[in-house]
Amino acid sequence: MKNLKEKTIRGGIARLSAQAANFALRLGSLMILARLLGPKDFGLVGMVTAFTGILTLFRDFGLSAAAVQRIDVTDEQISTLFWINILVGAILAVLTAAAAPAIAAFYHEPRLLAVTAVLALGFVFNAAGIQHSVLLQRQMRFTALAVIGVVSLILSTAIGIGGAKAGYGYWSLVAMTVSLPLTATILFWIITGWLPGIPRKQTGIRSMLRFGGTLTLNGLVAYLAYNSEKILIGRFWGAGAIGIYGRAYQLINIPTDNLNSAVGEVAFSALSRVQDDPGRFKSYFLKGYSLVVGMTLPITMACALFADDLILVVLGPKWKDAIPIFRLLAPTIVIFAVINPLGWLLTSLGMVTRGLRIALVFAPVMIAGYVMGLPYGPKGVAFAYSGVMALWAIPLIAWCVRGTVITLRDILLAVTGPLASAIVAGCVSFGARLAIGQLLSPLTRLVLECILLLATYAGMLLFVPGQRSLYWNLFRGLKKSSPVEEGSLVS
Repeated sequence: MKNLKEKTIRGGIARLSAQAANFALRLGSLMILARLLGPKDFGLVGMVTAFTGILTLFRDFGLSAAAVQRIDVTDEQISTLFWINILVGAILAVLTAAAAPAIAAFYHEPRLLAVTAVLALGFVFNAAGIQHSVLLQRQMRFTALAVIGVVSLILSTAIGIGGAKAGYGYWSLVAMTVSLPLTATILFWIITGWLPGIPRKQTGIRSMLRFGGTLTLNGLVAYLAYNSEKILIGRFWGAGAIGIYGRAYQLINIPTDNLNSAVGEVAFSALSRVQDDPGRFKSYFLKGYSLVVGMTLPITMACALFADDLILVVLGPKWKDAIPIFRLLAPTIVIFAVINPLGWLLTSLGMVTRGLRIALVFAPVMIAGYVMGLPYGPKGVAFAYSGVMALWAIPLIAWCVRGTVITLRDILLAVTGPLASAIVAGCVSFGARLAIGQLLSPLTRLVLECILLLATYAGMLLFVPGQRSLYWNLFRGLKKSSPVEEGSLVS
């Protein structure tokens, strides 16, 4: 268990470091591409990815999570799962290409025909690397996963920016999207050195297929809940509107995606290993949960209070229409930080059926909210998105933790301290903005606002019970961590 704790700390630090680099790269590429391309370029690709994102949920049929969640997995099972992933990826690619005419007709945009056909290749590229990624997760080789993620993102971003500067417009975004899974898969094969064997029957994967199928269906329903608004905006308000809304949404989700991915990948692997030890399970979960919430709250506050400066600095003046949408979506950053880790809880305990039931109740409520906000344009939809998420948060938490070692009180205690600190820090930094902000340029003002916000927030956390020890232990783990990672192939 001590070895598991050390690997978890090292893995968490590696993933947080990688996701910090990932955040910087994604933000930097967005800043550059937003100045090289227009809303319609982003909108055209966004129209297709709103549809292909649904099929993306089937790309591994939940088999990667099923393989990680299992305490023991054989090489024969991993090989069989690899070939199932390849089959699923090929089917999804064919379905996407076949759907291209329908997608183009739905949006009344003939250019989407070729865009959809090229994006279909991403399913095959991704499928070939899924089980190699699983092996690294099972070995808890998170440093290797971090390096692969950063390198593949650098290469794909370079391709996208190079294409945009060369004048290829929306095709540069298509190339960037497809090259990301291709480069990642090549690196997975090189790092693991694992070659799949011949698929075999009777390898005991039926239960894994049931687990993965339920998880995939859950993801499908959740995707419809969180992304139907993009399809509706694109259909009824056009490429320009979805381009503006999509960039605000992307900018809002960069910190959420990075933090949840960084901590979640490590937490899920560790929690799956201690699922039979309630005491350790609760301790591991609450530490990871507190870390995600604590790091997300100041970002939420900055996005809500300084939306105008963020949009002007990151995207540029031509994206001013995204400011009110960005501000309206800001509350979802902390809401996702509060509810996303509950997925680690349910999945690591094998409670995927409960997750599906929750999604089936939640999705219709979210979609109804979008429909109500749609007549008011992207702003109305953004308001509906945040409003429904806020109203749903407490019931969702209570439903998720029922019958587990985690209680609603545990969650509320983990949130209360950082939330109070964030409110105080927000008041201090916004007060300074009102006092001297008008004398500064947007960039200078944004830098000072964020520095003051983070400094005040960090200072407040030192006086919040439990928070100081959490971050101090993380710092001690950083000092003791070693880049050397061990582990058998499938263990």
